[in-house]
Parts: sequence; C-alpha cells; structure tokens
Amino acid sequence: MQITEVKTIGILGAGRVGTAIARRAIAAGYAVKIATSKSPAEIALLLEIMVPGAVAATAQDAIAGSDIVILALPLSKYRQLQPELLAGKIVIDAMNYWAPTDGTLAEFETGTSSSEVIQKFLPQSRLVRSFNHMGYHEIDEEARPSGDPQRRALAIAGNDAEARRQVAGFIDRIGFDPVDAGLLIESRMFDTGTPVFGAPFTRADMLEALTLKQAS
Repeated sequence: MQITEVKTIGILGAGRVGTAIARRAIAAGYAVKIATSKSPAEIALLLEIMVPGAVAATAQDAIAGSDIVILALPLSKYRQLQPELLAGKIVIDAMNYWAPTDGTLAEFETGTSSSEVIQKFLPQSRLVRSFNHMGYHEIDEEARPSGDPQRRALAIAGNDAEARRQVAGFIDRIGFDPVDAGLLIESRMFDTGTPVFGAPFTRADMLEALTLKQAS
C-alpha cells in the first residue's frame, strides 16, 4: 500500500464540530476544504468568518482533493453520502447518534456502535472513528503541544491499521494525544453513554479506561 503524506483535510459539514476541527487543522498547517449540502458560493462567507483559510467546495471536490475526509454532519443525514466517492479514502467518523435530535433510527438501536453502521454503508472506505467523544469547544480550546502533561487524548478505532496510523498523526499534529483502541468494534468503548464519552482524559487516563473496559 502506498503511503502518502497527509496535506489536505476534507470536512463534510460546517457545524460546530466540523468548523472546530477545521480551525485546528489550519492552525497546524493543513489545507482544508469544507462542503455542505449547500453550494460553495452559499457557504463561502460563513467560512471566511468562522474558518479563515478554509476553502468552500462541493462534496465531490472536498473528497477527491483530500487525503483524509472527516464526516461532521448530523448522523441522520448519513444516507446522503455517496459511497462511491469515498471508496478507498481514509474517512474519520466524528458523528454521534442522538435519538432526541436525530429521531429514533432503527439501525442505530441494535447495540452496535454507530460507526459500525456507517462502515457497512461505506464498505470500501477506510473508516476510523474519532473526535466523537470530545466537545467542539474542547477541540477548539484544549489543544496543547506534544509532551504537555495535561494534553487531552482522543481515542481512535478502525479496521485499517495504516488508516489508524495516518489519523493518529493528524490528531497529534493538531494538538491531542491519539490513543489507538484497535478495530472498529472497539469504538463502542467511547460511544455515547460510556465513561469515556465527554471525559477530560489524558493519554494515561484513556489507556486505563479502555483497558478496564476491555477487561470487564
């Protein structure tokens, strides 16, 4: 498998999580393309204000021109994604299932993690789950240099080891400690409602929490 340097990040969704990640990515020196269901012209001014330096794009352009694509749209809209466009791409699933806002969706009521459902919908994508257990304001405010004892940790899980490595590098560069939880099924350990979700864990805290969860 050819390994390429990650230079451009595509983000699908311009809500609070998507724009927070975009700001961190731009601060770390990445090029960022953002797409929504609206045309690039309709979101250009918003991005100029919210994410200076980001480029408004169509979903097709944001995906095709990016090394990593981040799904930061409401989970209830996941079927609007085009699996063929995301085939072969490293895709970060930053979405969460919230029945009160998304409505009750039967496919997410089975006890599996929401990312396992997304992987089935995007069977050819190299899906990695991350960012879902940290609030958007923390993504904006809690980034710290490598080695800082209070640096926050972000868990990652996915079935493609090289995709996890690439995502870990991205997370580290934007100011957080990546903690590899393993295969995508392990994303259940930091899903909504788990002790990890929303907790201000350092790397050591996260490793302990995931180890205890696996052992239980």
